[in-house]
This record gives sequence, structure tokens and C-alpha cells, in this order.
Amino acid sequence: MILRFEGVSYSYPGVDTPALDGLDLTVHPGESVLVAGASGSGKSTFCRACIGLVPHFHHGRLAGRVLVDGLDTRQHPVCELFRHAGLVFQNPDAQLFNQTVEAELTYGLESLGLAPSEIEKRLVWASKLAELDSLMGRPPHTLSGGEKQRVALGAILTLRPRLLLLDEPFTHLDPEGTEALRRILRTMKSEGITLIIVEHRLHEIIDDVDRIIVLHQGKIVAEGSPHQVLAGEISTYGLNLPPLLRLFRAFGLNRTVFNVDEAIEELKTQNLLGPFSIRLSEQMTNPSKAFTATPHPIVEAEDIWFNYEGLSVLRGVHLTLQKGECVALLGRNGAGKTTLIKHFNGLLKPHRGLLRILGRDTRRTPVSELSRHVGFVWQNPNDQLFRPTVREEVLTSPKIFRSYDPVWCDELFNRFGLLPLLDRSPFSLSEGQKKRVSFAAALAAKPDLIVLDEPTAGQDELFRRELTGFISQLQKKGCTVVLVTHDLEFAAEHANRWLVLSEGQMIADGPPDGVMADSTAMIKAGLRPTQRFRLTQAIKHLGEEN
Repeated sequence: MILRFEGVSYSYPGVDTPALDGLDLTVHPGESVLVAGASGSGKSTFCRACIGLVPHFHHGRLAGRVLVDGLDTRQHPVCELFRHAGLVFQNPDAQLFNQTVEAELTYGLESLGLAPSEIEKRLVWASKLAELDSLMGRPPHTLSGGEKQRVALGAILTLRPRLLLLDEPFTHLDPEGTEALRRILRTMKSEGITLIIVEHRLHEIIDDVDRIIVLHQGKIVAEGSPHQVLAGEISTYGLNLPPLLRLFRAFGLNRTVFNVDEAIEELKTQNLLGPFSIRLSEQMTNPSKAFTATPHPIVEAEDIWFNYEGLSVLRGVHLTLQKGECVALLGRNGAGKTTLIKHFNGLLKPHRGLLRILGRDTRRTPVSELSRHVGFVWQNPNDQLFRPTVREEVLTSPKIFRSYDPVWCDELFNRFGLLPLLDRSPFSLSEGQKKRVSFAAALAAKPDLIVLDEPTAGQDELFRRELTGFISQLQKKGCTVVLVTHDLEFAAEHANRWLVLSEGQMIADGPPDGVMADSTAMIKAGLRPTQRFRLTQAIKHLGEEN
């Protein structure tokens, strides 16, 4: 036994509702466990309890016992427990503070007073396992989100914990980063490290875990192998089911499939390849995503170039975004996506070329004027929250721009589940709740263009459904929506057009299935086709062979 919860209940200070409610569970050495559940179900609290932050740091009321590697967390301080269990937080920036990656990895070892020879041995092992060798001299703040996460992972690994917990590790990773992390986790499991992974995007990791534990309102409501749990009735628990499983359920097939190979075998067995192919084709030509260009473009970019310290980050970008369009901006970390969208409200000005927003040249228009028409929801909500309460955070923009509409703002409060949180500090909320506050704040002034940077990050299925309906509503109101995302499944469902950046250049522009069919562009941009597209292609190839 590496971890045991015995009748564990916990409530945060000043909160009556328990975050954990009567948990009993055992995790054995070498297991890999996926912990799933809706936002607010207790997943992050569970992680904090596993390393002693509950109760030693967060205090509150704790009942029952948590045993980590045989140690009762009540009786042992966090500084002792972290030799046995380590946690990589949802936001890696929250645990990186040294000048270089190497210093980040050695900090914990030096704090323990280990001999230089032991520090060097652990540093070599952890940096190789986390694939950090090429980054050791870099400052952590200059790295991409995926690289930062690997640094946080490496810093934990140097302590050689027997149990490693990762809180939503795939949230900000591009497809290549996702594959790299999966590879690293498989290697760690092969070395006997026990893994507990908290994740909303089940399809990213479900093939690699032994067991799923589903939390709901602080209780364990389902537990077992992936196929066993997801075959059960779990629709009320807010899980993001694997895309192929959702496709099968929509088709009326009550079969639990996680990948294309499983789907093909099941369809062959039931002689349903033909009918299923027809259904997929109908979805590909769904008129709900059809879009007709208007004579009034919102964004016009002509040969945009931009440099950081002499390095060309944008190179000759041309694009036009139409009123009411929903567009996905895609590419690997570092492709130039964030740099491009920062041009949309004048935070950055092109070094060469011309960019017009609603006909205004951004080089000659103040940011304050452009901000009235362009709303942003950044990848990390902590970067844009600054008011003492949720209500003030949301209402700041419309009151500044004199566009306050109480009916609209009340709709936003209700749509994003903020009514119970209006008098709370946004900084006291969970990462998922903070994201919802930033959504409402960006939309409150009724912008003409809304840019959503990783909108599904850290969000459960219930919120994704709300977001789906809201994007459609915004388009009907004439608002242009730009999705900057690594979640290609979401992008394929909602965007009528994909724009793909690679090394600062626009290498693809077209409907999702057309872009995914361009294998050269997809490989160059480090993207992977969606499961639905891969299944469609696999069925097509089988038909050609027969």
C-alpha cells in the first residue's frame, strides 16, 4: 500500500460543505490511477490531502486518516511527506521560482542537505526522465507551458517520491507535448513510481491507466477499470467522455471504445461500418457550421511581421476574419499564436505590414479604444483578475466603457455559474471558477471580437456544453469568436475554419476536415487529427481495400 484514505472528510476554513466526504480508498505501489469528476468535485483537495497540505497548510476540519507510504499525514509535516509523495500543480508557474532549470531541480536536494555526488546523480536521472537535458541553463519563465510543466515534474522527481500526483497535466499542452508527457509517464510507471493523475480530458490518458476513481461532491461514486467505469451510468458526473465513446453513444451503440482500433473492431463485429460511415459523413457536412462571408470584415491583416529581440515571431501573416465567424487558431507552443492575438487589441503593433480592426489601423488607434471592441480570455485567468470581488471584476469593463447592460450581465452571471460567487474574491476560487469569471468579464462590455485562449482548459463537460451554446449565441449576435486552443476535438466541433501557424507563418487556412486532410501542414505544425477524423479515414481505407 502506498496511499490509504480511511473515512476521510474535510472542510475548508469557514466553509460548511465538505470538499471531501467519507473517502475510503487504497492505492497500491506501481498503480496508475486516473481521478476524474466535475469542477468542484474535490479532485484538487484530494491531491492536497495526499501530500499533507490538507491539513497542515490549508487547516480546516479533517476527519479520518490519510496514510502516505505508511505515514499518517496528521503526524508528519509536509517537509517530511514530500520525500514520499510529490504533486505537480495545475499551474506550473505556481511552483517555479529559480533562475535556471538546473537550479529549480537542485533546490529541493540542497534544502535536504544531500551530498554533491548524490545531488548530481539525482539531477542526471530526473533531467533525463523528464526530457530536460537541453533546457538546463534556461530561465523557467522563458519556457513554453509544456516545458514549464516538465521542469516542475523534474523538480519533484529529484526527490525520488514513491507516489507522484499530477493535477490536470494535459491542460495547456500541444499534441506533441501531450505525447511527450504520456511517454514520460509510461517510463516512470515502468520504474515503479505510483501515479495519480487528475484530468478532465480523459481521452489523453485513459489508455495508460489501470483504474479510474470518479469523485462527485467529495464522494467516490464510481471506481474500477476504465472500461468498467465508463460503461456504467455516469452521465450526471460531468465527465468529458472520450470522443469515440461519445460518437458511439450518439449512434445508439452501448459499447465502450477509447481508440480507433477498438472502434473499428466493434463496428466490424456488428457489421455497422457502412451505416456508421454515412452518419460521420452527415456530421462532416453539418450545415450548422456553414458560414457566409459578409462585406464587413472585423480583422484584416496584411503581411504582418513582428520581432522579439531580433527574432521573427510573425512572418508575413495574411488573414481576414468576418463578422459572426468562429475560427480556431492552432499550432504548437511557440508558433506565434499568442503574439498574433496580442495584435488584435493593439497590445503589440506590427513591425511591418498593416492590421485593421473594424477598419481602424492598430498602429494609430489607442489600446483603450480597441479594447472596447475586442475582449480577451487569457490562458491563465490569474493574469487578468484584479478586483476584490467577482461582481466588481465582471462589471469593471462595461462601466468603464459605459456599456453596462444589467440584463446581459445577469445572463453572464447565470450562464457561467457565478451567482453564488459574486461576493467572493476571485483569487479565492478554483482555477476552473477563475476561468469562468474571466469569460464573463471579457464578454460583459459586448465586444465585437472575443478571443478565447484555451477556453476548455480545466473545464468539465457541463461547462463545455454551456460554452458550446454560448459560442453559437454570440455568433448569432454578430460577434466574431477566435478559439486559440490545443483541444482539436473542441475546435473541430465548433469552428467553421481553422488557421494553422508554424514558426510564425500561416501554413493552412480552411475548414477543419480540409486542414486535417493536409498531412504535410499537420505534421509541420505538430498537430494530430481528431479521433473522429481518424476513424472516418480508417473506415474509408477499409472500403477501398474491399
